[in-house]
Amino acid sequence: MARGIRWFAGVLLILPVSINGQEVVDHTEHGHHQMEVIPAGVVMNENHATLPRDCDKVSRDYQFNIRAGRAYAGEHPGRIFGMSQHEVRVEPCSRIEITFVNEDEVRHQWMVHGLPKYLYPAGMFHIEAAGGHSMKGTFIVPGDDQTFLIHCDMAQHMEKGMRGQLVVGEGSGDLWGVPGVSDEFYRFSYLPAPTLLLASLALIFGFVTSLWWLKRS
Repeated sequence: MARGIRWFAGVLLILPVSINGQEVVDHTEHGHHQMEVIPAGVVMNENHATLPRDCDKVSRDYQFNIRAGRAYAGEHPGRIFGMSQHEVRVEPCSRIEITFVNEDEVRHQWMVHGLPKYLYPAGMFHIEAAGGHSMKGTFIVPGDDQTFLIHCDMAQHMEKGMRGQLVVGEGSGDLWGVPGVSDEFYRFSYLPAPTLLLASLALIFGFVTSLWWLKRS
């Protein structure tokens, strides 16, 4: 009986709870990250001064104020959430300060993926803000031309519109599904650009050839 009570109490400790209608997210599994956790939100893997290996110095400082919420979903079907800026463009080796303002009642995140793992654990920089709050964080991008994914990792928030891209230098091509920037769906890179046209021509050729063969028969 005592063992069962202890097991039930342990389950209660790890379950998400709700305070004022907001989900409180358990970040204990991210213990290897550099984290600042306060009631207003979380900043993970912040970096003010350590340069990536391909940078001799900070090339430029940027400050962006990015707002998140339903007000930025736009007029696109299926979108519920959005950001005031879905694309961020910076120079290589630049230092970026993000002020992330959450205008909704639910939690939102501004995350960058694909950064150098020797500098950013799991290759990630992360800001999370509780509803009605703002958080500020700083990181330094590497020196190559690259396009990095920005998104909110809360369940279904990216699928509902919170997806963007960080373009460093010339970038490495637009990511798919960035509101106001690129197509909604992934295009396979190994398919030629006029794939639909070629497929239509092949279908027409096959149809005409079949008719010709039937008439000969």
